[in-house]
Amino acid sequence: MDITIHASFLPHNDPDAALAFYRDTLGFEVRNDVGYGGMRWITVGPAGQPGTSIVLNPPAATPGLTDDERRTIAEMMAKGTYAMLLLATKDLAGTFERLQASGAEVVQEPTEQPYGVRDCAFRDPAGNLIRLQELRQTR
Repeated sequence: MDITIHASFLPHNDPDAALAFYRDTLGFEVRNDVGYGGMRWITVGPAGQPGTSIVLNPPAATPGLTDDERRTIAEMMAKGTYAMLLLATKDLAGTFERLQASGAEVVQEPTEQPYGVRDCAFRDPAGNLIRLQELRQTR
């Protein structure tokens, strides 16, 4: 089989803050920005990787959610326990400095993990946990 990851979804509760973070802080390209019914879906992705995208979506738009479920999602987003993304970079220290200087909420400074990676963690404006891993040279 030939399967690739085309897009993943992350919730946002402030489209302008999400756009500023993913475009201006992380340097992602804006691929699409669609408004409908007072809500907004923004598709972003890393430059040079046109086949991989993140859709920043309003969680309220999910069909079939009850009001209780919407409240639970909002509470989990506020705590940072609803969604997570794992990114990678060749320059963890430099990228971490840029994120820290932007005012992003740092959860963990760059650390050598016991499972063999060096990474850090921060939150986007909606509270989503973003782990950033350092790419290692392979032999």
